[in-house]
Amino acid sequence: MTEIKKCGVISLVGRPNVGKSTLTNTLVGEKVAIVSSKPQTTRNRICAILNRGDSQFVFLDTPGLHKARTRLGDYMVKVARQSVADVDGVMLLVEPIANIGPAEEELIRCIRTLGAPAALVINKIDTVEKEELLSVMALYGQAHDWDAVVPICARTGEGVDELLEVLSHWLPEGPQLFPDDMITDQPERKIMAEIVREKLLRNLDKEIPHGTAVEVTKFSQRDNDIIDCHVTIYCEKESHKGIIIGKKGAMLKKISTQAREDMEAFMGAKVYLETWVKVKENWRDDLGAVQNFGYTED
Repeated sequence: MTEIKKCGVISLVGRPNVGKSTLTNTLVGEKVAIVSSKPQTTRNRICAILNRGDSQFVFLDTPGLHKARTRLGDYMVKVARQSVADVDGVMLLVEPIANIGPAEEELIRCIRTLGAPAALVINKIDTVEKEELLSVMALYGQAHDWDAVVPICARTGEGVDELLEVLSHWLPEGPQLFPDDMITDQPERKIMAEIVREKLLRNLDKEIPHGTAVEVTKFSQRDNDIIDCHVTIYCEKESHKGIIIGKKGAMLKKISTQAREDMEAFMGAKVYLETWVKVKENWRDDLGAVQNFGYTED
């Protein structure tokens, strides 16, 4: 076992849907953050841990910075803004588009005030030609004096080793913050809930999955190592409940099956999953409900 000599916290920020969670999973080599093609998939700050040589990287995956329309949205934006404070470095993840939007402009302003090392990480480089990539680099180079500019493809892993090499120079000397076998600080119950929410995002259309919250009401292990997991899915309208359940329960069964498979892969054990669907109208605008579902600054 290599003795950890350097350890630091690196924040990953950007607007929604640029691939922050995909990059987080690729960096640590495990699925610790849920991924979907829909924006605002990540709601909480997620801590992912990578031990590499004599270094421990602690990555903070954050909600995308967007214009909030609900109490839940307010919370997500606050988490995103706070994520550039008290860290050893920041990665601003952007798409290879030669345009700096309002979210990127605000995050660059936050990065300037922080004073810590900052890298511009250009994702999805497999979707553009080299000339387009150079124009993106030039535009962002005018907006800030980056410590590094690293083109990557989070989906395939291209450029990720080069990115880790850059980040390793930012880690201060010091003891590790987490045990060797830990890849995330999220409780297992929270990960189970997030897995279900990922399947809702992937299988449901339009606004319905964004109006859902998932609560794990039972999470226990039997003597034979089978895990019992009882989950309640909350939605905002009675009509949404019908869509989530589906004809003769087909949609809920599909979501539950996909979730159970991922749970078993993560836990390394057989999972007995039971799911229910309940209506809680306009919960995203109810501060008490938002906090009860775990979206708190703590």
